[in-house]
Amino acid sequence: MNAQDAIDLGRQAMLIALLASSPVLGAGLIVGLIVGLLQALTQIQEQTVAFVPKLLAMMLALSLALPWLLVQMTQYLRDLFTGIPDLL
Repeated sequence: MNAQDAIDLGRQAMLIALLASSPVLGAGLIVGLIVGLLQALTQIQEQTVAFVPKLLAMMLALSLALPWLLVQMTQYLRDLFTGIPDLL
């Protein structure tokens, strides 16, 4: 295993981590912006008003994206394990 192989494995792992976290983070971002805008318009500054909708949206996004996430992660691990003999 040379340095380029290690860099490629790290790059692929970071890409999978980015893809796995993007649906949940995107849902939290969108709902957070909407709730923040509504709080600014109505001047309600209660922290739980912002927290609960973001938490629910992130849980919903995770439950909807979970099958896709599992396919991506198992494909990455399958490629990683089948490529071990080539790295040695």
